[in-house]
Amino acid sequence: MTSVTPMERIWFIVNLIPHGSVLPYGIVADLAGLPGRARYVSRALKLAPDSLSLPWHRVINSQGKISFAKDSEPYRQQQELLRLEGITVNTGKISLSQYQWKPDLATLVMTLPF
Repeated sequence: MTSVTPMERIWFIVNLIPHGSVLPYGIVADLAGLPGRARYVSRALKLAPDSLSLPWHRVINSQGKISFAKDSEPYRQQQELLRLEGITVNTGKISLSQYQWKPDLATLVMTLPF
């Protein structure tokens, strides 16, 4: 069995987030087997090779907000990408009750390579 790095675990989870859904950094960390490592998720996304084409814009903070500085280019880009997927974004906030991905954990465990 090939060893999977913590960053690769995060990339795998982020790639599973469905179109039209979001997931907070902390939940991504939990699902990747890295509880309490929300900031590491941010770092992993920053360092992800472009060739992975990760849906990074689907990862938001625990309050349901875009974490980039308001009106910065990354903020505008994330907001636009989310809206293109049909996600309502109001002043940088997304309704977690409406858009948070809630994967079936039994199915998820069977698909994980780690």
